[in-house]
Amino acid sequence: MKTLTRAHLAEAIYTQVGLSRNESAALLETVLEQMSAALESGEPVKISAFGSFVVRQKGKRVGRNPKTGIEVPIMPRKVLSFRPSQVLKAKLNPGLDMGPDDDA
Repeated sequence: MKTLTRAHLAEAIYTQVGLSRNESAALLETVLEQMSAALESGEPVKISAFGSFVVRQKGKRVGRNPKTGIEVPIMPRKVLSFRPSQVLKAKLNPGLDMGPDDDA
């Protein structure tokens, strides 16, 4: 399995859009910076036909060390969540009915 990297994305922009390699890399960096800035300020990022990124606040809770079984507090923190669009779900699961009530 291959991992999609910034270099792969910049190369795809270069080949499909026709910008120079430097312009393609700069465009990609600008898009990623804009997404990061929006998420840092608490705004959701929605990409049509792909999905939504949203920052959620998780509260303090008690966890357990799996090796020792000792309970340890887990402090409140922010986590990034991704919810795929129905279009992306349909592409990942061709032939399945992915109605609005399906969360699988």
